[in-house]
Amino acid sequence: MAKETVRACLIGSGGMARGHLRTILNRPNGTEFVVISEPSDEAYAAASKLFEEAGLLVPPNEPDLEKLLVNNTMDLDAAFIVTPHVLHFEQAQACLEAGLDVLLEKPMVMNAFEAAELIKTRDETGNLLVVSFNGSLSPEIRKGVELLRSGSLGQILNISANVWQNWREGTTGLWRQVPEISGGGFLFDTGAHMLNTVTDLLGEDFTEVAAWLDNRGAPVDIAGTIMARSVSGVLVTMNGCGEGITAVESDVHVFCKEAVLRTGVWGRFLELQREGETDFSPVETAPSQGQWDQFLKVREGSMKNPCPPEVGLRMARLWDAVKTSAMNGGVPTSVEQG
Repeated sequence: MAKETVRACLIGSGGMARGHLRTILNRPNGTEFVVISEPSDEAYAAASKLFEEAGLLVPPNEPDLEKLLVNNTMDLDAAFIVTPHVLHFEQAQACLEAGLDVLLEKPMVMNAFEAAELIKTRDETGNLLVVSFNGSLSPEIRKGVELLRSGSLGQILNISANVWQNWREGTTGLWRQVPEISGGGFLFDTGAHMLNTVTDLLGEDFTEVAAWLDNRGAPVDIAGTIMARSVSGVLVTMNGCGEGITAVESDVHVFCKEAVLRTGVWGRFLELQREGETDFSPVETAPSQGQWDQFLKVREGSMKNPCPPEVGLRMARLWDAVKTSAMNGGVPTSVEQG
């Protein structure tokens, strides 16, 4: 059972973390942030202002996560990790091993090996791990998954997904374009939402992938196209463009024998067109909830984990195959099975 007050640490307090904080601090969710771990004085100062604006005490900062866990484990229940991609695996593993439940920002890890090891740590410790993907944590994608698994839409035949954003301009000179830290470019950052949502909706492993990634002179991919086949033979195409007009949009079509389901990589909307209908109609879904609020509900046992690390493992296997195929000029590549 979760405690009445959840004592948490925030690992990372950059722009994305502060976006989450604004939501968390302005809701009566029973969370007390005991400590922050942030190496940047500037980022910590910006996060401190949010606590002050909410009329709350500013948590102390311990940039060294190892020291934080040694000195504060008895005072903590959970951790929210919002850091550059390369840090996710070691930080999440350390928090789980310290007895904390973890909400981990996307993408879960850098590759399938890390994903499998993190699942192993989760199982060995018995602690909770939720991956903070907007899509999987949205009521639209959860409802879409429910409809697809119910069989009421018929067999899934094909999935087509697109995501686009003026990503290159906004990330030039930042860690997101350093491959050793980011693990990839647009397709593994904003595009990771597409990879995850498609994987979640599909609900099964991929077997074969052909992919092309285009860096367009940047250190990481800016655009890419993926073609894949699933275990049951579903054909999937995914296209990402991280350079162009000032916008961030997406769409996902799931073509079934009895209907077509349409949504976005972040959820946000869900529509359905059944046999005999002339257009899409909106599907009613529950109100949207924040990532941290859902994490708390999973902790207390009132909600099933909407994005467990098993979904992250499927996506990591897909991404590993995408990179391998792209490095070989788009040659079809088998996806690791396990």
